[in-house]
Amino acid sequence: MSEPSEWQNRIAGEWHGRPSLFNAKGVWCGYEDIRRSSVFEDGKTTYYMDGGLEGGGELAGQFRLGAPFAFGVIDSDSNRVYTGPDFFGTGQPYGGFVDAHYYGPGWQVDLNTWNHNLPDGETQVYSSVLYQGWTVVGCFNGVYKRREEPPLDFLADETRNGPVPFILPTKKAGGYEGVCELWGADQKLIGDVTVTLELEPIDLLRTRAHVTWSGALERSYTVEQRRNGTQLFYEGPDAWGNAQAFGRANFPSVHFTDVTKIKGREFMIDATPGMNAGETLAVSYEVFDGNTLSSVIHGVLTWR
Repeated sequence: MSEPSEWQNRIAGEWHGRPSLFNAKGVWCGYEDIRRSSVFEDGKTTYYMDGGLEGGGELAGQFRLGAPFAFGVIDSDSNRVYTGPDFFGTGQPYGGFVDAHYYGPGWQVDLNTWNHNLPDGETQVYSSVLYQGWTVVGCFNGVYKRREEPPLDFLADETRNGPVPFILPTKKAGGYEGVCELWGADQKLIGDVTVTLELEPIDLLRTRAHVTWSGALERSYTVEQRRNGTQLFYEGPDAWGNAQAFGRANFPSVHFTDVTKIKGREFMIDATPGMNAGETLAVSYEVFDGNTLSSVIHGVLTWR
């Protein structure tokens, strides 16, 4: 390929982050100090990742890096193919969001990575859910900034906020709202969708949520959300399902009463220790018609 893809241009440069590591139950285990870059040179793309794990608990031996990672990428805006030696698999971009599935021989896990480039062009919301076969064994997630040097204030914020659990406001009614992009399964932009998440607390563990999508995709539903630690349960009347949170990132799987279902990630970027639930929610949803991907929604919602 003589020129880099649109996605490759989005992620050019060096990115710094301090993602947190969680075990399968959502228990915080440690930090990963990471510098990563994706370099297009002489028609070839190579992805580099250097850093080390601090802490890690029972997962430390598996996920501590013994050497920097590097792997080739066949660059494309349809399928990005990871050719090893440190990761093998593929990723599919949908504008500023990529859904990647690959295997890491060094970590000995299958990974599903969601990387969301926010509209400012300098911030990425990142997560990698880690699998042994079909079984989740852990998750890395956090926020990255594009900088030539480590942004010390930002990394200090990620150190403080990384372990914060995903908990919606429990005594304050209100909502999150924002304009998101809708992409088809064919990776073509369809249009904008205004996403509204209205929250009506019932008690400290239950919230009634009214969700509305309007614009290029229309849907409205109400669901009662019940929290049990790091887990959420969606208990009707218009949709059913559950979710597992790893720190500030909540991963829902929701089934409607027709053939539609969604899986997603809701990331509270600015949630801090204490009772601040965070006013900025970066969301990514994959919408399925039965078992077939039909569209992808991603964007940023703010509290109002």
